[in-house]
Amino acid sequence: MIVLLSGVEEEKVQVNGISDHSGKLITINQQPVMDCALDILTKLVQHKTVTLRARGDSIPVAVAVANVLVENMLRGNSVIRDIVVDSESQGNNGPLVSIIEITITKTN
Repeated sequence: MIVLLSGVEEEKVQVNGISDHSGKLITINQQPVMDCALDILTKLVQHKTVTLRARGDSIPVAVAVANVLVENMLRGNSVIRDIVVDSESQGNNGPLVSIIEITITKTN
């Protein structure tokens, strides 16, 4: 795992049980949207596909970053390929925490 300057963590993407060596899984934390979008933009230039993953209170940040990338920075050159929403328990009887994964693919 590599941690970028804005606190974004990245790993290799695992999509539908198949390892995608051309993409990256990027974990979004509580951080400024534009800083995160710029870090991810550099990864999207290197790799054709990135997947943004966020949990709990970081979900709005991930959605905002995806919108900034697709609608502003890479308008017409990228697409949101997949959105997965899930939840996981934090322990045996712990509360459920929501998770979102947004896969963005650069088309050109």
